[in-house]
Amino acid sequence: MAFNDDEMPPASKVGSTKGLVTINQPTYSKDAVALMADEVTAVVELTATSSTAVREGLDLVAVLDVSGSMQGHKLQSMKKAMHFVIMKLTPVDRLSIVSFSNSATRHCPLLSVTQGAQAELKGIIDGLVARGGTNIKAGLDTALAVIAGRVTTKARTPNVFLMSDGQQSAGDARQADPGSVAVYTFGFGKDADHALLSDVARKSTGGTFSTVPDGGNVSAPFSQLLGGLLTIVAQDVQLTLTPQAEDPSEPDLKDMDVADGTDYTHTKDNATGLITIKFGTLFSGETRKVAVNLTLRDSKLMAEYDAKLAEAQHSYTVQGGLQKQTPQDFFIKRTPNPPTDPDAVSGKARAVLAEMARRQHAGAIGEARKMADGRNLEEARYKLSDAQNALEDVVLNDGEKLVGMLRAELQQLLDLMETQELYEAEGRPYALASETSHGRQRYAARGGDMDAVRLFATPRMDTYLEQAKKFEEDPTAPLPSADEDAKEEMAANPLAAISAPIAFYIRAAIQALQEIEKLVAPPTK
Repeated sequence: MAFNDDEMPPASKVGSTKGLVTINQPTYSKDAVALMADEVTAVVELTATSSTAVREGLDLVAVLDVSGSMQGHKLQSMKKAMHFVIMKLTPVDRLSIVSFSNSATRHCPLLSVTQGAQAELKGIIDGLVARGGTNIKAGLDTALAVIAGRVTTKARTPNVFLMSDGQQSAGDARQADPGSVAVYTFGFGKDADHALLSDVARKSTGGTFSTVPDGGNVSAPFSQLLGGLLTIVAQDVQLTLTPQAEDPSEPDLKDMDVADGTDYTHTKDNATGLITIKFGTLFSGETRKVAVNLTLRDSKLMAEYDAKLAEAQHSYTVQGGLQKQTPQDFFIKRTPNPPTDPDAVSGKARAVLAEMARRQHAGAIGEARKMADGRNLEEARYKLSDAQNALEDVVLNDGEKLVGMLRAELQQLLDLMETQELYEAEGRPYALASETSHGRQRYAARGGDMDAVRLFATPRMDTYLEQAKKFEEDPTAPLPSADEDAKEEMAANPLAAISAPIAFYIRAAIQALQEIEKLVAPPTK
């Protein structure tokens, strides 16, 4: 299956590509480590700029279930949500629509979303009729063929979103290979194959699974995905961590491994210890935290010093070009008398402990889901209650916002585990959406109250959620395009567009001065 008929869009906006993704100095679970063999966890954080002055063009294939079970409210809600999507896109974005029932139909190639194309795309959506079975694999295969057959790819991001309300009736969508394409899935109602849709999303690079409860509207969950896809500032984001030492013959670092808790692809060269983590795309305002467990050797020194452990370097592509950033050295203080009072740790160390607690929290949700899947609701609820108690020990510098959302997430899941029937209808999809959200560090709609748990949501997603609510009330009211949203953001913060490149050049100057200082410093005795 090959198409190769995607429409040529206008060029996306070009601006400075410097500093769109930055890396912070690592923070450690301890403020200092001992001179004897010790262990510590480091968190390395990548942050995407909050500005959308430069963004990648969006190539989106919407894969829509039109099987017989979609008749009625579900089909009408999906159509209304797709109108919202179409109205937000701009000419630099392209959209193709694929529907599936017993088989799949591609209704149009990737069209540049001009005003004229909007009318054509809305007409396609309005003409969809629900009937037949649920061949999810056929729909996904067709969408991936549309992406694979693109002629224009420079500075464009390939994405698929797929929604279904039923069990697959032919083939196995898990067998589809999305490669580097992000696939975002939505399970609509209690009869959807939520486990399948979650697996499809997690098999892709950066995709998430969201759930829409029976009787719910799709505009709000779709709006959250759009709030990210229309603000992609970098692709192929990658981080490498390389063991380093001031004296290679006597390194402080014995071993380094990525901690559990994320779904990103990572590899380790056992000969050199080099670790590579691949994140895919980053939305404006998103962060990615990598936790690394470090094992240190006995030190031969007797006095306090800063030990060099590793070098971190990140890279990304934007506007079709590779941006490889300046490497940064990571140091940690080693001392004969490291602090032992857990209440005396710094705010940075507490932030690392909070991140590890969040990962344990996500792990507890996954374990509880497996227990509930085995019809052991009592043990599952105990597991979630223990996770609630563990949050009491989490102390943050920036208040209780994170802890509050984690508590709300656990409480909602506990409420959805009151009975096995309720769990299978709403609890399982809620848990699966939570797991993919935590694992990808990316927002996913969990169903129900979308205001309660906003973990990983970006400012644009918050804006689009409010717009989607108003749209559901009155679909005829004017809806700003993504370009108009960006202009409003820049008017509110005019320095945002230049802050990233300025910060980049300042950091480069500081690093250059530090290197000069090393060269001119008198030799130590």
